[in-house]
Amino acid sequence: MSDFDVCVIGSGAGAGPVALTLAEAGHSVVVLEKGPWFREKDFFKDELTHSLRRVYKPKLQDEPQVLEDYSGRDENGNAIWKSQTNSESGRDFWAGNCVGGATNFMSGFFYRMKPEDFRLLAEFGSIAGANIVDWPIGYEELEPYYAKVEKEVGVSGRIVSHPFADHRSTADFPYPPTDEHFICRLFDVVSRAMKLHPLPTPRAILPYKAGDRRGCEYSGYCGDYGCATGAKGSSRAALLDRAVATGKCEIRPHAKVYRLVSDKKGKVKTAEYFDKTGAVQQISAKIFVVACQAVETSRLLLSSTGPHHPKGLGNNHNQVGKNLIFSTGGSGMGEFSYEKMSPRTTDLLKRQGPFVNRGLQDWYIINDQKLGGRVKGGTLDFMMRHPNPISRAKSEMWDWQSGKMVWGEPLKNKLESTFTRSRYLIFEVFADWLPTDNCFVSLDPKVKDKWGTPVARIRTGYHDHALVVGEYLAKKGKEVLTKMGATNVNSTITGDPPANLAAGGCRFGNDPQNSVLNADCRVHNVDNLYVTDGSFMPTGGSAPYTWTIYANAFRVADKIIKNL
Repeated sequence: MSDFDVCVIGSGAGAGPVALTLAEAGHSVVVLEKGPWFREKDFFKDELTHSLRRVYKPKLQDEPQVLEDYSGRDENGNAIWKSQTNSESGRDFWAGNCVGGATNFMSGFFYRMKPEDFRLLAEFGSIAGANIVDWPIGYEELEPYYAKVEKEVGVSGRIVSHPFADHRSTADFPYPPTDEHFICRLFDVVSRAMKLHPLPTPRAILPYKAGDRRGCEYSGYCGDYGCATGAKGSSRAALLDRAVATGKCEIRPHAKVYRLVSDKKGKVKTAEYFDKTGAVQQISAKIFVVACQAVETSRLLLSSTGPHHPKGLGNNHNQVGKNLIFSTGGSGMGEFSYEKMSPRTTDLLKRQGPFVNRGLQDWYIINDQKLGGRVKGGTLDFMMRHPNPISRAKSEMWDWQSGKMVWGEPLKNKLESTFTRSRYLIFEVFADWLPTDNCFVSLDPKVKDKWGTPVARIRTGYHDHALVVGEYLAKKGKEVLTKMGATNVNSTITGDPPANLAAGGCRFGNDPQNSVLNADCRVHNVDNLYVTDGSFMPTGGSAPYTWTIYANAFRVADKIIKNL
């Protein structure tokens, strides 16, 4: 007799849809989350909490990860990889450590993937050194679930005509756009004059009260911050609270799952975890769903050896942890000086709170002989510079042109200017991070966390082609800012992976030789084990992953119901 019908490990975008769907269908569900269970009252706008203290993420000394970075080649031409724990370097690869996971702290930029993203290999061909494959499903199968996310999570926006407009089964979003900043008018006028198509960015943010969630109150502190009103469509606020309300779902915070135990036939029987006191606990279930985030999901499966899985669950063909992907890109910005504007325009520009909510996808597919012809491009998303004064001040300590630190009187002048004389409009670049043999997760043979379990070792190699595309997009973004009248326009494209945009590691496919999951996201040769976070993605498209993870998790939840 199992304790529960379904045990879900993790509580972010891959977990919430499964827990809600199964609970509403009458199945007993338990969600095991390593972190605490915060409520709206706990997400206060404290810059010290977010910038200098680790309230919502684990302490790196307690839960380090080992990062392997490319460091050139030796005399024989072999790549050199140097490793360092993030507790030593301070590079943070934890995106969220609480009920709801990283969805509590997302900006909520919700873009769908497009049909071409599901067949990247077929559409654009192979690229030497990249492990590109097509998805085992197409856009048509996922589209109804994109629509379901709009309703269940709460996505606001409006549909406009666009060369790369999404194919939709619904006429418009269920919620109108959130309030928009004055600068959107200038952005739209300039973009259209450049024969571009300004795209209102869909946001997983409620513009007004719906159910038990309040609408956005426009504090300006959205990205990287938890939402104090429940307007942001986090897994916790939008889905898990409702799952618990059914009476069929139990959430256990402070439950660090370290191993899944399988029997001689390879079927998972129990999940073992450390509770808040450090004591070992065990739960049995008919079906197990892993949704720990790409890096930690691979870590858990590799740690879960058994008679039928000597190298870890799903790893009989050495695919677990392989083909880890992030989002290629970087950012750019332009300064709008108050002294060049009328008092009325200055007052409007200074206004904090309303969103820019603008993106450009005119180069989602690029036809340019300089790039080799028809290639996959990406998305530019525009926003105001984050109001957090600590992060703003820290960014002014670096001169990007000279590559040197700024001190003394020059720093004082820069701080005065950035806080009192201008505002910055920023764009972020989203392009495909191509999977390669040099980007993967393994278990570190030496470093352990505070519970004594091996930590994740993350190699962060990237493909040069992705940087070429990123630079192309950044150049377009700077042209828009310049046309808008911005000064000091600059951009940075980097191969450093953004920790909040991780996927892959357990990609799905039809062939167990080169994938971990089947098309239903069930682990090959394990009848009762599914993976529903971003780990399943073979390629990531050119947009933030969250909407796609939500949609796929709802899709897989329907598959699990049939299995049960």
